[in-house]
Amino acid sequence: MPRTKKGQAISDCRRTSEQLQELDDLISEAKVLDDLKLWRRTMAVRGYIDGKPVIQMSQELGVSRGSINQWLLWYESEGAVGLRTRKAPGAAPRLTEVMRAELSASIEAGPQAAGFRSGVWTGPMVGELIRQRYGVRYHVQHIPRLLHQMGFSVQRPRKRLARADAQAQRQWLDKTLPRIKKKPPPVAAG
Repeated sequence: MPRTKKGQAISDCRRTSEQLQELDDLISEAKVLDDLKLWRRTMAVRGYIDGKPVIQMSQELGVSRGSINQWLLWYESEGAVGLRTRKAPGAAPRLTEVMRAELSASIEAGPQAAGFRSGVWTGPMVGELIRQRYGVRYHVQHIPRLLHQMGFSVQRPRKRLARADAQAQRQWLDKTLPRIKKKPPPVAAG
């Protein structure tokens, strides 16, 4: 991109009274929201339009000249909307919504329906299912995040002995455990 002449990085169509009023409103909004980054960006653009040198504004605002030049480009291309703080878009998801819906149905059907021996899903099993069906590999630590985005949560089966005596367990929990605990039971207020 060729360099512009001093003071002409912003075209006349971005210097209209409506555009300047929009910048002033954005400065006020940034003050109300206590958004320092938005305030700096709008103040830099407004100062540039008012004729301040970029070097002086970089010292006043505590930012680099490159940042101010980038903000001027944003304002020139998108107007005041280009100065607003927004979430970075990130990479496109590797599974489409249709794939996620199919995966969700497979997970709800259970691992045995998907061809696994176990009756409980694990992260690596879900990762293997995704790799087999869609050809997409996810890191094992990302799979819980993906499942959470899809509305699933971690479920762990309770371990219970098949031949255990329920009456003996209850007696142990009610009488033996409180007796051997290190903390005394709370005293009832009377």
